[in-house]
Amino acid sequence: MNTSQVISSSHASDAGEERILRYTLSERINHWIAGLTYVYCLITGLAFWSPYMSWLNELTGGGPTARFWHPWYGLIFTASVFWMYKIWRGDMRMTNEDLAWKKAMPHYIRNEDENLPPIWRFNYGQKLFFWLTFYGTILLLLSGFGLWFVESIPWSLRWLRYLSVTVHVAAALATIGGFIIHVYMGTAMVRGGFTSIIRGEVSTAWAKTHHRLWYEQVTKQNSARK
Repeated sequence: MNTSQVISSSHASDAGEERILRYTLSERINHWIAGLTYVYCLITGLAFWSPYMSWLNELTGGGPTARFWHPWYGLIFTASVFWMYKIWRGDMRMTNEDLAWKKAMPHYIRNEDENLPPIWRFNYGQKLFFWLTFYGTILLLLSGFGLWFVESIPWSLRWLRYLSVTVHVAAALATIGGFIIHVYMGTAMVRGGFTSIIRGEVSTAWAKTHHRLWYEQVTKQNSARK
């Protein structure tokens, strides 16, 4: 059982509502490491990609500095994503409930959460973003090594250089699209989502509304331990 899937020491907030632990401290720290390192790689990567965006390098200390640190931040981001995979892969498996939620997605878009079927800890969209990021990170890592050590690739294998550029750009654009949607959904679309990755807790009402099966699971586990 994941340590985040337990009720925190039940207490009432200032508003008198009970809170439930959604993300442990280690999960939150790792999430922000991944997020911040990705943003750095995003800014520097766009500056490398197009001369029209080269001005972004000024935000990261200039071109040479960005060129030096970009791959190292990429490795930190990769390690963070792999750690997420280690602890969340069970929660990220697609289930029949996810497929039912997918069919009801128009209700989610219209903020009609009361008409959505119950789901577990993460919804269908969150799982799609997770797997997009995970496999995108693998492609970025492999193609990134090809770009980092490009001079080590012999001219007879120059197709590997071209492939590295193509794969790196494609994977970057795909993850950027997912990242934008992820940030929007977590900050503007789902109220309480952003604060949960900062404080780690959500109200029991929020848990029952957005992730009812997960809420019932952790409350049952909490009752069994008493």
